[in-house]
Amino acid sequence: MTTLAPPPGQESARRSHRAGPPADGGLDSRARRLFTGPEDDPRWARPALWGILLLATALYAWNLTSITGNTFYDAAVYSGTKSWKAFFFGALDSGSFITVDKPPFALWVMGLSARVFGYGTWQLMLPMVAAGTGSVALLYRQVKRDFGAVAGTISALVLTLTPITVAITRDTNPDPILVLLMMLGAAALMKAVRNGKLMPLVWSAVAIGFAFNTKMMQAYVVLPAFFLVYLWATNVSLGRRIRNLAVATVALVVSSAWWMVIVDLIPASSRPYIGGSTDNTVWDLVIGYNGFGRIFGAGSSVGSQGNGASFGGSSGLYRMFNEIMGGQISWLIPFAAIALVGGLVLRGRAPRTDAKRAALMLWGGWFVLHFLTFSLAEGTFHPYYVTAMAPGIAAVAGAGGVLLYRAFREGSAAKWAWVLPAAITASTVWAVVLLQRVSGSGTVYTVAEIVVATAGIASVLGLLVGRFTRRHRLVGFAALAVIVALLAGPAVYSVSAATSSTNGTNPTAGPSTGGGMGGGGGGMGGAPSGTKGKTGSAPSGSGSSSGKMGTPPSGGTAPSGTKSSSESGGQSAGGGGMGGGTQVSSEMITYLKKHQDGATWLLAVSTDQTASSIILESGQPVISMGGWSGSDNAMTLAKLKSLVKSGKLHYIIISSDGQGTNTAITTWVKAHGTAVKSSAYSTSSTTSTSTGLYRLDTSDVS
Repeated sequence: MTTLAPPPGQESARRSHRAGPPADGGLDSRARRLFTGPEDDPRWARPALWGILLLATALYAWNLTSITGNTFYDAAVYSGTKSWKAFFFGALDSGSFITVDKPPFALWVMGLSARVFGYGTWQLMLPMVAAGTGSVALLYRQVKRDFGAVAGTISALVLTLTPITVAITRDTNPDPILVLLMMLGAAALMKAVRNGKLMPLVWSAVAIGFAFNTKMMQAYVVLPAFFLVYLWATNVSLGRRIRNLAVATVALVVSSAWWMVIVDLIPASSRPYIGGSTDNTVWDLVIGYNGFGRIFGAGSSVGSQGNGASFGGSSGLYRMFNEIMGGQISWLIPFAAIALVGGLVLRGRAPRTDAKRAALMLWGGWFVLHFLTFSLAEGTFHPYYVTAMAPGIAAVAGAGGVLLYRAFREGSAAKWAWVLPAAITASTVWAVVLLQRVSGSGTVYTVAEIVVATAGIASVLGLLVGRFTRRHRLVGFAALAVIVALLAGPAVYSVSAATSSTNGTNPTAGPSTGGGMGGGGGGMGGAPSGTKGKTGSAPSGSGSSSGKMGTPPSGGTAPSGTKSSSESGGQSAGGGGMGGGTQVSSEMITYLKKHQDGATWLLAVSTDQTASSIILESGQPVISMGGWSGSDNAMTLAKLKSLVKSGKLHYIIISSDGQGTNTAITTWVKAHGTAVKSSAYSTSSTTSTSTGLYRLDTSDVS
């Protein structure tokens, strides 16, 4: 059998350099270990970790105040700072007419930051940067525990330099929070596997439950791996394992469903419409739009579905490697796949409770389950979803890679002389292919291609020559060249993501390489027309800039990406996006605020994208009648009449294509409302033209 651990004498010699006076256990000793690591760690390990964490923080937070967030979630966070009701439900507007199409946990995290520090770009981004850096640190700790400092360091570096992870962590989408919660669940699970106790397993379930309340069914992708690892590897009786899993399942259901149950028990008249649902229930959102609809697409007969749009290319096993997705996540997939298989084979004769094999099963299952789910999903799919797969790839690359390296260097079986070089070759060749796709996008990508090819060839030759000539130092240098070969490409993409503007709705890293509905940072993502890749102004009229809740700090800006009144010069402050091309100028917003006449809502528009832009521009609640894509039945004629009659709404925009409003509403508004001409608010207009804006008063309701 291949020997994977060094002889005891060598291990003692390796650790002797850290020997010193016994620790006194005091504060000074603990502070010193924080920076130098445990006594049995190599001297380089903790400084390397701090360096990686600094790198991660720099990539995620570079030029922080210029980051363009997702206006959809930014507006919901802003609304939550103005109303605790909107905060709890995750409503898009502070009047709580409609919710966003996700559960609100990530909004709560950003909202609490905004309430404490004031509303602005860095206040919303602070939790995201912390979540991204925290995930790197947590992955290092988990992989190091079972496979050593080298494996932990490699895994942390791979996760840090995963391009799509850098792109999405510089955004206000909920995915960084989702990933951290899932990783906390994995850490608690492995603790339960090691000690056989119930409570760590329960806490694992609770973490996944909170992840469910961040992005619903996507949090459950890892559950088959969690159940299998605990059932297989825990060192307690089978009956106790089954009992513990049953208890943990109850904890999972409770921690997942509590918000959903509360919301669905509240009468519909007393809460917002559930955005994305077909029947105004969270349950429909779970099984439909954010559940089976994502997997089976618009053809699904279960619940509400996504609109079938794929921003990441056609579904299929090649999706992760296509021109849209390849540069975002696939760099190390060939290496990770080979390392996973090789690592499991190497641990094949280990006892059932072997911690290394259990960890490989967990992270390998994480990787494979996400790969299959994202590749084969036929519903709405954005490239940034795959950031959830990155921890699995990173952990397997680090842990499996170290196992293969030890077997390659120390094993007597000839077959192991080829597995590691084969894995390196596969990922090096694939990296060259990815870089050739963008070779015309700039000199840096051409240089990266040359570096990858050179380092890959040098590493493979160095490994083989060093092993067969028993020159271990050459093997060590070759191993360093492997890191360069495998990470130079992702590093270039990651730096690009950190230093350039990205689409807040559909963020990606690197240059655009795909057609269709995907693409790079500036690619199509359903962003509202009229938005730009820079921060917009803080909501006007929101009071003092002293940093109080809901108001931007002095000199701060909202991370909406929308143009401010001063920038727009009367042009679009919020576009229609998928909502039918509705254009709302800054001049129109000024007019609406002047003539709001005590109404709760400033305006009713077709879709979330238009509404969110106006909310951030005006600081006032705005109704989205049709949700994200304009297909939600959130506004009915009876509800509209009730709002108008009570004086809560005076203005409505009927978009040119009617999207977001049903025929009955369109007909009634045109018959009873007063059309507002552009000359009423636009000083630059030379003609009095119709804008689709109508005024409605109590007297208009019979």
